[in-house]
Amino acid sequence: MSSTPSAVERAFEAALYADSDAALDTGASLLAADPASDAELARRGEEFVEGAWRRGWQPADVVRIVRRELDDVHVRLVSAMILDESGRSRQPRGPRWTAQLEELTAEAAGTKAPPRTEPRSDRFSYATAVLGLYRLLLRLPSIEPLDVDAPKGAAGAPRDSRMLTRIRALLAKAEATGFPEEAEALSAKAQELMARHSIDEALLAARTHAKDAPGACRIGVDPPYETAKAVLLDAVSGANRCRAVWNEALGFSTVVGFEPDLEAVELLYTSLLVQATAAMTKAEAAQRAGGRKRTKSFRQSFLAAYAHRIGDRLAEAAEGQVTASEGELLPVLAARDVAVTDETERMFPATVTTRLRGVNDAAGWEEGAAAADRAQVRARPPLR
Repeated sequence: MSSTPSAVERAFEAALYADSDAALDTGASLLAADPASDAELARRGEEFVEGAWRRGWQPADVVRIVRRELDDVHVRLVSAMILDESGRSRQPRGPRWTAQLEELTAEAAGTKAPPRTEPRSDRFSYATAVLGLYRLLLRLPSIEPLDVDAPKGAAGAPRDSRMLTRIRALLAKAEATGFPEEAEALSAKAQELMARHSIDEALLAARTHAKDAPGACRIGVDPPYETAKAVLLDAVSGANRCRAVWNEALGFSTVVGFEPDLEAVELLYTSLLVQATAAMTKAEAAQRAGGRKRTKSFRQSFLAAYAHRIGDRLAEAAEGQVTASEGELLPVLAARDVAVTDETERMFPATVTTRLRGVNDAAGWEEGAAAADRAQVRARPPLR
């Protein structure tokens, strides 16, 4: 026996499978005229979120793509939907997933108007926003699934250990200081602690025969100048015995490695990017004061040179750390390198290389290389 399609079904048919604003308006009009459709609309939203999880997406990934493609109202809506779904779900999803939910919760608490799923203004505007969001969620492609139960360190330490908290504090101070020498010392100390933390975890896993295996995480690579930023992330990943694979279309790189190294990559990449942006802004101001106006070209070349030079220096530092290590460590690191390579090839059996384009500003390149030299990421004696 057939039945009359609900307002939600008719709105979806009108709006979700077309690309025009007129289609959204038609669907929103149907929903706005039928208050009884609100419960079904919310339920269907939960289905869209669960569908994203089945296609390999995680909370931070979904929020990132919504922020990239839509507006703030859509970000608030999807954040609320994700948190609501997590409150109903009883499926354990691991520490990284939990950390992403905690970050969403903190962001919601920090806004003047916390995200809510029920209408907050006129019904038509709300329905338009919801349908725009659902249209995007419906079209999310399948991506490489990550193991939500991310492997713990060999000692079973929680992700936010005292060592990692100390590293974060050092990098935060490096980003905030206005004195290059102090930033250099703080970044160097953070890099030293990262290396020590990673080596300690690797040796402990080997000595206790812990079932430690590579995991993966996704790190956003946001516009503008995404290629240069992806190169920087690749350099940081390689120096920390990880592999990075960039998905240009979706705006992120997947980094494969052991948990302590993944943490180091996230922290160091974020900090270097902040420091590079600050140095670029300062250098650009000096260039513009001298009468130059090629801002876009300057920035592209600056970040490209920064990424290239940082990559060289990180590789040198990594090689020096291994050379100076005890004999016991060398086979452990070699086995981990093989495991990371195998896992990367399993997840990404077909990859291609990408070239940097639009790098043609000599002044930008020189300033970027100089800023990378000042970053000073090589390990140094401990600060006293």
